Formats: sequence, structure tokens, C-alpha cells
Amino acid sequence: MNRVALNVLLYVVVMAAAALLVVAAVRVLGGDPGPTALPVKGVTELDEAPRAEQERYADILESATQEATAFLNISYTDAQTAIDAVLAGATGDFKEQYAQATEALVTLLTDNKSVRKGTVLWTGVVAQDPDSATVILATTGTVSNNQTGNQPKAENYRIQMQLVSEKGRWLTSDLQFVP
Repeated sequence: MNRVALNVLLYVVVMAAAALLVVAAVRVLGGDPGPTALPVKGVTELDEAPRAEQERYADILESATQEATAFLNISYTDAQTAIDAVLAGATGDFKEQYAQATEALVTLLTDNKSVRKGTVLWTGVVAQDPDSATVILATTGTVSNNQTGNQPKAENYRIQMQLVSEKGRWLTSDLQFVP
């Protein structure tokens, strides 16, 4: 080894040893007791939610994800299957409005040879009680139709849903795209 390389190596070793010595001194002289157990002033441990509440959240998230997936995936070649899936998870005004718009939707899809495919990336409960919930979903997907030259064009949406519990099922009572 040449003299310059030896000097650089010795310098690195000395600096590393000095850094370790400083860390050790701070721990010993600083009286750092290490990690502390709760309770720490200003910090509280959260209790685990009751099982029924956890199951309600899971049911809400699953229902919202299924409805959004049905809503996002529709093709002019088999529009009725997608429409039926949306209606199966819908209730109230949303179900009525969607059902009334299906004929126009099928015509629009067929005329434009539209195919929309999407997935739900993230779902979160904004508010909930035993009978209703507000959910936000982030989605991604593609649409292809005559306007896109039948080439898939990326689409990303945020959707807000209102869900209500009816006969043990969470159904969508409102669906809106949000900025």
C-alpha cells in the first residue's frame, strides 16, 4: 500500500472511532434512559375498537369498493352486467337516478364504442355511525372509445359515497366525483 492510501485509511478509521466515542459519551453523560414505556406525558394509548365496530368498518369499506368497482368497469359489449352490478349495490335516489339513466348510458356507450376499466386504489371512511357512512375512494383506470382512437386513456378519480345500512347490507345512496 502506498503512503497516501495508508494515510487516508488511518484517517477514516480515526474519524469512525471518534464518532463512536462521541455517541457513547452522549449516551452515558446525557443520562439517556433509552425508550420509555407509556404513559408519557401528553401521549395516550388508544384502546382497540370493539370487534363489532371493526367489522362495521370492514363491511363499509368492502361495500364501497365493490360499488365503485362496478361503477368504474363498463363496456359497450356488455353494459347490462355492469349496470346490474351497480344497481345491486345502490339504494334510494342514487338507485332511481342511475336506473333512469341506463338507457341513455347504453346508447352513449354503444355509439362511442366505450370501454372503461378501473380499480380502487384506496378507500377511507370519513364519517360513520351504525346506520350510515361517508367514504372517499381513490381510483385509477382507463377509458377507450372513438374519441381516444380506441386507445386506452388514463383516468384517475376521487369518489365520495354515502352509504346506508339496509337489512344488514351497506348500500350506496349517493355517489359523487370530487376534485
